[in-house]
Amino acid sequence: MEQLFEDPSFWVAVAFVIAVAIAAKPLSSMIISALDRRSGEIARRLDEANALNEEAKELLSSYRRKHRDAEAEIADIMARAHEQAEILKRNASRELQARLVQRRQAAQERIRQAESDAVNQVREAAVDLALGATASLIHTRLDDSEQARLVDEAIDELDQRLA
Repeated sequence: MEQLFEDPSFWVAVAFVIAVAIAAKPLSSMIISALDRRSGEIARRLDEANALNEEAKELLSSYRRKHRDAEAEIADIMARAHEQAEILKRNASRELQARLVQRRQAAQERIRQAESDAVNQVREAAVDLALGATASLIHTRLDDSEQARLVDEAIDELDQRLA
């Protein structure tokens, strides 16, 4: 054992153990405090992550609600648009029918007027033709004295009708 005390490596080992024992107390408290700080930081981050997770869940449910509401509103708008389109279609159909009736009546009136004008033109042409034929007959078959007598009778007859 005496030899053990004389061996320098023994004394280096003893010094090392003493140095470690002396340094272990403050070193362990530093390590423990660093670990405590680290665990506190981790706990704080976990709390933040949980809070953010809860906030994200609330936002997600809020957005889902808004999405459902928007879809319902879109469906409502589409239904109203279809109703309004149907009303406009019915109104346009009624207006078209009314316009068609008016145009048909106007066309029929124009046709009646054209028929009346054509009949009058035919009558006038017939009268002109008859007068022309009568004048030609009178001129060729009657002498001047007979023509004068007929003109006088026609003038007298006109005076009686106008009076």
